[in-house]
Amino acid sequence: MKLRPFRSDDAIDCWRMFRDTVHRVNARDYSQEQLNAWAPESIDLDHWAQRFDGHVAVVVESDSRIIGFADMSHAGHLDRLFVSADHQRRGVAKLIWRELVEHAVRLECQTVCTEASITAKPFFESVGFVVIARQEVECRGVTLTNYRMEWRRGGLVESV
Repeated sequence: MKLRPFRSDDAIDCWRMFRDTVHRVNARDYSQEQLNAWAPESIDLDHWAQRFDGHVAVVVESDSRIIGFADMSHAGHLDRLFVSADHQRRGVAKLIWRELVEHAVRLECQTVCTEASITAKPFFESVGFVVIARQEVECRGVTLTNYRMEWRRGGLVESV
C-alpha cells in the first residue's frame, strides 16, 4: 500500500470507488433509495472533484489502483474517508487517519469533526471520535441518518 497526495486526475477513480463502496458496503445500513441518493449513477464530476480543492487530500494505492481516499479542510472538517469494498478491514482507513492526524497537528487543529455514516461510526469510534449528535440529513430529497462526531487532540469530547 502506498499513501500519496490526491491529484486532480484521481477524481474519476475516487468517484468510482466511492460509488461502488457505498452500494456494496453501506447497503447493510441503508435502503436502496438512500444509496441511490447518496451515490447516484451519474454526478457532476467537476463539482465533486472541486470539493478536494484547498483540502488536505490523500489516496492509498495498491497495484496502481486507488483503494482509499480522504479529504479534510484546514479547519479540521473531515469531509470524506472511504476505502474500497474489496479492501475493508485491512488497515487502509487507519493508515489514512494517521496521515490526517499528522496534518491536523501541523495545522494546529484541536479538533477534527466529521459526519459519519451508520456504517463508518464504529471505525471512527475506534480511533477516538465521539458522537456529538445523531442527525437526519437530506440528500437529493431522501433522508439519511448520520452522526456528527468529533476527535479532540489529547482529550475527550463531551457528547450531547
